[in-house]
Amino acid sequence: MADQFAHREGHLHCEGVSARRLADDFGTPLYVYSRAAILERYRAFRDAFAELDPLIAFAVKANGNLAVLRLLAGEGAGADIVSGGELRRALAAGVPGSRIVFSGVGKTEAELAAALEAGIYGFNVESEGELRALARLASERGGRAPFALRVNPDIEADTPHHYTRTGHGASKFGVPIDDALRLYRLASSEPGLDVRGVSVHIGSQITRPAPYARAVERVLELVVALRGHGIELEYLDAGGGFGVSYDGETTAGPEDFARALSEPLRSSGLRTVLEPGRIIVGPAGLLLTRVLYVKENGGRTFVVTDAGMNDLLRPSHYAGYHRVEVVDRGPQRESRRVDVVGPVCESGDFLALDRELPVPEEGDLLAIRTTGAYGFSMASSYNSRPRPAEALVDGAAVSVVRRRETYEDLIRHEE
Repeated sequence: MADQFAHREGHLHCEGVSARRLADDFGTPLYVYSRAAILERYRAFRDAFAELDPLIAFAVKANGNLAVLRLLAGEGAGADIVSGGELRRALAAGVPGSRIVFSGVGKTEAELAAALEAGIYGFNVESEGELRALARLASERGGRAPFALRVNPDIEADTPHHYTRTGHGASKFGVPIDDALRLYRLASSEPGLDVRGVSVHIGSQITRPAPYARAVERVLELVVALRGHGIELEYLDAGGGFGVSYDGETTAGPEDFARALSEPLRSSGLRTVLEPGRIIVGPAGLLLTRVLYVKENGGRTFVVTDAGMNDLLRPSHYAGYHRVEVVDRGPQRESRRVDVVGPVCESGDFLALDRELPVPEEGDLLAIRTTGAYGFSMASSYNSRPRPAEALVDGAAVSVVRRRETYEDLIRHEE
């Protein structure tokens, strides 16, 4: 797929707009998304799995911006949500309830009720307690709640950080697959429940197909056992977590995942649901930040920027790697190992450590790449720092799709 962020005559552009113009017009820190990149990546994923005609439920937690969600909804995407707030976002962006699946281990009764009211496609239930609460709420409303059990297959996918491994037996996510048959039989006797499917999700930033194939194999064994007890399902939700390249490393693409999964999913006879997030929007975004100071301490060179861990948490929280580049390539500069750090009052506030870079000058712009997923969505106002703006570029046109927060926004809800 084409990289919509490229240098032209020494200056970084997003599609037809220079990064410097974006920073000058809208300030920094600034998240920038490419409309063309989002569409190209979504369509590549959709086309790879076309023979299955799946429900592609975009993982809203990756990037919940309304303009991004509306763009994907226009392509026919659904939404994978994990909170009542994400439900509100998906509906506001035009995603119909019939294309929404609701995951998450701690759904409140208010959230369950709101999703029932919205007529969502299915609840991915993660505990017996949640199953009983859902049955009661649906019965009180005189209806039936469509659900799938999110099963934990006890498979530990090799992700870059142990926080992002969700399919192993010691994880908080899902119900043990060995207990699933009992829970499905229990649910079959509940008048408020509609046994609809089965769900599995084994982690995030998974860059090869093999763990997915193992997980689907285990789930299909459960499907056969359920049929033996007269329990028929409609769909199999194979989850998300499909990874992307952050450092130019080779990773599996949509076609690779489809080759590994299409045959077993098709043979199941069930509708396929997929929950991609990062693979759609990750490389379609970057974070622009301005250099405030360059300083030397203890034999190290620190490049201090106006973006910090509150704007981009992945490097600090997950030891996540993001490419860093100077926006304007001027005359040849000395390259040096530097730490790119932010202004937050924490030693863990950094965007890149021990990185070889042409030493920037005060006022220079840096681009932090592959931040379209889990960038702004994990941002906070820690240190009372207003969250950055978000801009969507479409050719030569730019839309500010989230205005920069102000100091007044920070205290608006306080007494």
